[in-house]
Amino acid sequence: FSEMPTNNYVEWCSFWNFDSLFQPQQHPARDSHDTFFLAGKLLACYGLFASNYLVFLFSEMPTNNYVECSFWNFDSLFQPQQHPARDSHDTFFLADPEISDINNTVESCYIDKVRTVHSQGAFGSRGYQSPWLIEEAEKNLLRTHTTAVSARMLHALSKKNPFTPAKYYSIDRVFRNENLDATHLAEFHQVEGLVADFGLSLGHLKTVIRTFFSKLGLTQLRFKPAYNPYTEPSMEIFSYHPGLKKWVEIGNSGLFRPEMLRPMGLPEGLSVIAWGLSLER
Repeated sequence: FSEMPTNNYVEWCSFWNFDSLFQPQQHPARDSHDTFFLAGKLLACYGLFASNYLVFLFSEMPTNNYVECSFWNFDSLFQPQQHPARDSHDTFFLADPEISDINNTVESCYIDKVRTVHSQGAFGSRGYQSPWLIEEAEKNLLRTHTTAVSARMLHALSKKNPFTPAKYYSIDRVFRNENLDATHLAEFHQVEGLVADFGLSLGHLKTVIRTFFSKLGLTQLRFKPAYNPYTEPSMEIFSYHPGLKKWVEIGNSGLFRPEMLRPMGLPEGLSVIAWGLSLER
């Protein structure tokens, strides 16, 4: 590939109306490169994470669809339809097109298994013992996490015969209806990784996480038990911040539940370890 010239910062800067960001007209950022400092740091961090995944021979997942239907964003992940995250005050739902006809894009046997594991239970689980409505699963939204793409990839992996272990990663935008503050954004980049193979355990997950973050210079890590609808066991990841002199949460992790994996048709005994974090954080 030939590199395109992208060094004309003056032209790019003139496109933006800085006054709309409530900045004074003569803000120092307009006279220096400070405006682009955070963007540059974010791109550098993006490249660092991506290179770490590639070193360990992870395959990148296709994450170019920001719009997702609730089935892949929630239901396929064994997230109940009554979960607060599925309310409009937490998620950006689309008005047009409002729904996706999943009956035309997802095989009916998989939809039936998801319905059963939610409403009645299966694969050793009691489920949620509550009605599962396809109308809820068809609602379109701006994806709240790239784990929706992980679900699609694992579903595609279940079709391979014979099954082959896989390592996937992604770094891309997600959207949540959040009040903006120092630790929350309405749009941010999620870094996600997963490994699918037989015999994986919590010990493997912790080892992978420690190895991964050590490449970023983060060697002081702690793990705290947590709850996620689609992982069990689940762990929050903390790293010690010498500047703040305290432990800071940097990610979440766990083993995908059988209620998520088995309806896809993945073989019994398969384990999937997964972890995710925000690039901005």
